[in-house]
Amino acid sequence: MDFNVKKLASDAGVFFTRAVQFTEEKLGQAEKTELDAHLENLLARADCTKNWTEKIFRQTEVLLQPNPSARIEEFFYEKLDKKLPCRTTNGELLGQYMLDAARDFGPGTPYGSTLVTVGEYQKRLGGAEREFLQTSAVNFLTPLRNFLEGDWRTISKERRLLENRRLDLDICKARLKKAKQAEAKAAAAPDFQETRPRNYVLSASASALWSEEVDKAEQELRVAQTEFDRQAEVTRLLLEGISSTHVNHLRCLHEFVEAQATFYAQCHQAMQELQTELRRFPNAFSANPSSCPSPVSPSLRAPTPGALQEEQRPATGARKARVLYDYDGHDAYELSLLADELITVYTVPGMDPDWLMGERGNQKGKVPVTYLELLS
Repeated sequence: MDFNVKKLASDAGVFFTRAVQFTEEKLGQAEKTELDAHLENLLARADCTKNWTEKIFRQTEVLLQPNPSARIEEFFYEKLDKKLPCRTTNGELLGQYMLDAARDFGPGTPYGSTLVTVGEYQKRLGGAEREFLQTSAVNFLTPLRNFLEGDWRTISKERRLLENRRLDLDICKARLKKAKQAEAKAAAAPDFQETRPRNYVLSASASALWSEEVDKAEQELRVAQTEFDRQAEVTRLLLEGISSTHVNHLRCLHEFVEAQATFYAQCHQAMQELQTELRRFPNAFSANPSSCPSPVSPSLRAPTPGALQEEQRPATGARKARVLYDYDGHDAYELSLLADELITVYTVPGMDPDWLMGERGNQKGKVPVTYLELLS
């Protein structure tokens, strides 16, 4: 117990002495040993690497998991060294909702069958997203985290130790300087008269005492210089390892981009296949009047004479029609319209009665009846 108290007192004394030296350096009242230019450049490069790695890591986390609560949950599971439960992606959840809705609406109906198709592809997209998230977390996020929580902590620890060694070195330099000044002052004191032999003896004793103090300070300085040089070399080797860190992060960056490219390619392919599937069910998306957007919904407008005539009697053969409102086609199967233009329209067997086939020169496509006034 006594040993621990002494050690605690000794550590407190060292800490206080370093704090005084640091404060005096900041106030310009003490000299500071500067590091060599190469080591200073390595320190600046390491700080830059740490700062940008941290920012890239944080933003990549946000990209892969935008939900802050989910990120916090993943963080706690990681710290507790527990496996995170498999989380359903938003795409998979949406797909499952569509499949459940299709069962209630009837999978044999146009809407239900379309929900089944779209739902299956949404789950497929969600699965591709989960694979992308897992790959990116392992190949990109984990190496960045390992650097910040492993290598950088080691570098920071050695840098703090280097700073303490530098403070100790400067403390020894200041102590030696003061001892030499005191020795010189004692040596320069005027000789005492023989009638005062006691004072002469005291002066000689003080000079010898300060000489011993100078020798002791020089020995301490040599030890401090050796420890500082050794710690500077250790720190330099660690900082030079930042180049290897850059090479490793470069490789991880390539893997992250490859994972992104694979994910987006899977999404693009799935959406192309989905569009092909949907084209097999034209009634599934043409039977819904809300698929024809306009500034004012056609169902809320007063019916035009042409529209009433179309509701009462299906069109037979080709006829002219005047466009009542602008309309932008949603895909290659629909014809975009401009208000007041004249087009030729006709029916196709099996086509939804709310739509007609329209022609304008060489252009052909489906047009909504509610946007037309039939003229003949």
